[in-house]
Amino acid sequence: MKKIIILANSDVGLYKFRRELLERFVKEYEVHLILPKGVFVDDMIHMGCVFHSIELCSRETNPIHDLKLLKKYKSLIREINPSVVFTYTIKPNVYGGIACASLGVPYIANITGLGTAVENSGFLSMITTYLYKYALRKAQKVFFQNQTNLEFMKKKKIVKDNYQLLPGSGVNLQQYHPLPYPNDDDIHFAFIARIMKEKGIDQYLEAAEYISKKYPNTRFHVCGESSDEYKNILEHKYNNCVIYHGAVKDMVTIYEMISCTIHPTYYPEGMSNVLLESCASARPIITTDRPGCKEIVDNGVNGFIVKERDSADLIEKIEQFLNLTHNQKQEMGLKGREKVEREFDRNIVIEEYMKEL
Repeated sequence: MKKIIILANSDVGLYKFRRELLERFVKEYEVHLILPKGVFVDDMIHMGCVFHSIELCSRETNPIHDLKLLKKYKSLIREINPSVVFTYTIKPNVYGGIACASLGVPYIANITGLGTAVENSGFLSMITTYLYKYALRKAQKVFFQNQTNLEFMKKKKIVKDNYQLLPGSGVNLQQYHPLPYPNDDDIHFAFIARIMKEKGIDQYLEAAEYISKKYPNTRFHVCGESSDEYKNILEHKYNNCVIYHGAVKDMVTIYEMISCTIHPTYYPEGMSNVLLESCASARPIITTDRPGCKEIVDNGVNGFIVKERDSADLIEKIEQFLNLTHNQKQEMGLKGREKVEREFDRNIVIEEYMKEL
């Protein structure tokens, strides 16, 4: 049986957004996962994958640690001797790409967002761009999740003719199906992301504080892993208007309860899985005019677009949503479902991977 290696920085994204792809791979290939140990690793082993644990900190820039990572990648790739390697996220793309190129192993890279290290100008951006150019020079294919990221890489001459645009990771339309729309007695919103400044949590909390005072029947939920700083704020500052759930394993329970998902991010996204899942569940969305978000929302049709880092504009759009009739809110959600059925079915993504293999 031919072997595939998958390099990623986390088990969470791999399992939640690529589980169906793994299930397809293990039918035909011996699939090896090289990534840090996490809560979903056992599920992927049970699926039939072979797991190899490594240390990798995606938000750390330490040249010594990165060289150790490169050495570990090369050692495991030699040992496993795969037919092809798939890489996801920045460090696996860069150091996995360098390892594969040096060993003559075919590899397929996936740009799931440029990250702040690339998008922000400066020395770190320059270094990361150079590393990407060096790492992807021999890639068989580079998959992108949005046009903006693709144009950036073309402009920097990181990719030439070995690229393809995919509709993000797609969404599982069977797992996330249209849910009955809740009544307007209490209106629940949700912020679903890692709790960090760049995801727009400050704007969301400011809007929650204002809206909940003006509209007492509103509630604002926050779902995601948090630093101690934000966790303390979420648990103690906002009383009952903000409900913090921590990391949620089964998001369907959240989508059942809420009337709208708010994603006020200004982080460099690939394609927002949160927005795809929300639309698939027939929930309206409010999000920023950012690559990876704007592709999913048709303003005024299945949600609203807000300006980045603008709490006042977010408050205005939430009020526009609240002033819709129940039927108009419900119709927005159904329009979102229609959009993801047309454009973001996960099966589209899986078939493109299988064609490339």
